[in-house]
Parts: sequence; structure tokens; C-alpha cells
Amino acid sequence: MKDGRQIQVFVLIDALGWTYLKDRDFLQDVLPYRTPLRTVLGFSSGAIPTILTGVPPAENGHWNLFYYDPNGSPFWWLKYFSFLPDAILDHRVPRKILKELGRRVLGLGKSFEVCVNPHLLRWFNWVEKKNIYAQGGITGAPSIFDQLAAKDIPHRIYSYHDLRDEQIFQTAKRDLVTGAADFYFVYLCEMDEFLHHHCEHPDQLEERLAWYDAQLRELFAVARSLDPDATLAVFSDHGMTPVREHYDLIRDINALGLQMPKDYLAVYDSTMARFWFFNDRAREAVTGLLDKTACGRIVSDREQQQLGIFFPDRRFGESIFLMNPGMMLAHSDFNGPRWMPTGMHGYHPDDAYSDASFLSNRQPSFPMSTIADIYPLMRTALEE
Repeated sequence: MKDGRQIQVFVLIDALGWTYLKDRDFLQDVLPYRTPLRTVLGFSSGAIPTILTGVPPAENGHWNLFYYDPNGSPFWWLKYFSFLPDAILDHRVPRKILKELGRRVLGLGKSFEVCVNPHLLRWFNWVEKKNIYAQGGITGAPSIFDQLAAKDIPHRIYSYHDLRDEQIFQTAKRDLVTGAADFYFVYLCEMDEFLHHHCEHPDQLEERLAWYDAQLRELFAVARSLDPDATLAVFSDHGMTPVREHYDLIRDINALGLQMPKDYLAVYDSTMARFWFFNDRAREAVTGLLDKTACGRIVSDREQQQLGIFFPDRRFGESIFLMNPGMMLAHSDFNGPRWMPTGMHGYHPDDAYSDASFLSNRQPSFPMSTIADIYPLMRTALEE
């Protein structure tokens, strides 16, 4: 073991997929070890906990943000307001009140959003009650941050919970110089929003990547000035697929004449729809429609098991309908009809645009093939 500091820097850039880096010189000279990584089906709410724990959503408990939990819902009391029409309860002011109640009173964390109709909230719970970038933040498996705390290793974590990307770079460089820690986890979230709207604007993308390139070079230069053998690994949680078409699945489901919550419940998540059924008529009608809908397909239980997203209690859906790559729901619970991005993620991992990226100045001692492999890589850093 060498004397002095052993600096390890791990940088997660949200949504910076392999498709956007494979033919570019982004940090090529300083991070020569580069490969695509297969992501998980779903969104960052499932991908990032997989990175932080090394196990899939079915094991760490984190997949989509809302899950069916009528007995444990923190909004059970909304049943006393079920007589109110949507024009009142689903108005922006009551939604704002419910969001603040969730964040400040009901213990659902800073990221909670009212992403389903308030009339339906009493059947659902929210998975990210804790900050997943903190000790104890992931419910079903120990994270790298739990391991750092258990070994009493000084470390620093930076995320959007506290700072914007530019501020994160400034703070991390300052902390490196002051010797605050030797293990750094840097989460940069703003690339995700950028790619949602500019994934097919190459000139703007080059400009944005140049900024990240310069910032990461500066960060790494500071680290190497303190430890010539410092490690820098840059990776993403998923990619970004250009959106080609929109389909109004909610219109088709509503045309069946069924009622929520009497017959079924549904949550619409931009690239997928998740259903729970309360009678055979609803199950047969909805699944029959989905089987004939060409914009996507139902993900079978067997495939869910293969993908690591199968939950026997069906908390995330009895039937999960996944849109084809490049297809997006015309409107969803998480994003209204006015939000029309040109790029989206949350498609099947087989979609080439879904691949995450991995770049490092050191060749890992084992093959890197999926985002789950980032966790054991970070674990080896604790043992050096």
C-alpha cells in the first residue's frame, strides 16, 4: 500500500448514454477505458439504486416511484375527500398542498411529487422516502454509502438535493484540496434535462459536452495533483432515445367504459402503463386491448424475472405495458400534455439508445457489462 492519499472519484452523469459518446473524443485521452453498460428497464428511480447496491430492483426494492399499497398509503385519509370533483381536488392549489404535505409532514422526502390524480393517491405509496445518496437511503439492500459508513471511510457525496452541477464541481474541487475525504461520489443531473430537449441537436450537444469535459478535466487535475495515481470513473445510469411518435393510450383505455378505482387502477409513466385489476371484466378488457395495441407490448412475468423487475406482490403492476423505443405516451401522470420532449428514456434495455456509458482512467479488474457492475468497482476502491 502506498503512502499518502488514495483518491477515488466516481461521477454519475444522468442520461449520458453510450450512443452520444462512442464516436466522440469526450475525455478520450484521460479516460481510455470505455464501454457501454446495459441498464435496467425503467427510469433513474430503478437504475440508480441498482448502481448503488449492485443488485436489481427486485432485490433492492426500488423501481418506479409510485407503487400499490392501499394499507400503507400515507394518503389514506383522502378517502374523506372523495366526494370532491376533479375540478377542485385535482386543481393545482390542492396538488401543491398535497406535495408539501408529502414532503414536510408525511415523510416522503424532498423529491415527492403528486404524479397521479389526487383521488387515487390513497391507493399508492412512494418508494424514495429517504435520500438514496445517504446512508440507509435504499430500503432493500445496503448501498455503497452504507459500506463507506460501516468502514468509517471519510467520503463526500454531491447531488441535486443540495447543489447545481456547476456548484458541485466547485465544491468537489475545494473539498479535494482541503483533504475532506478520499472517496468522492458526484451525481450530475442536468444532462438528463438537456438531452430530453436537445438529443438531436449535435451542435448544442457538442457545446454541452465540451463544458463537462473541461469541468471533469479540472476536477481530475486537482485529484492527480494530490495523488498521482488517483482514479476517475465517469458513468451514466441510462441513455436517451429520440422520440418519433406519441400515442394516446389513456384515450383507448377510457373508451372501454371502465371506472377507476371501481374496476381498475392505472399509473401512466411516459413510456409504460401499469395496471391493477379488481374484477375479471376489467382485466380481460384492458389486457385484450393492450394485446392488440401496436405501439408497445405487455412485459410477461418471465421477462420481468429476467430483467430483475418482478415483484410477486405486484406492487408495481399486475400488467406492465411497455412502449416501443421511440414511442411515448401522448400524456402521462408524471408529465402533462404540454411536456413534449424530443428524447426519452425508460424503454427496454435492448434498445441501443438505452445503454449507459462507462469511462475510466484505469482498466477494471473484471468485465464491466451492466450498470450493476459499478457497485463492485466502487467496493474495490474501499479495499485499496
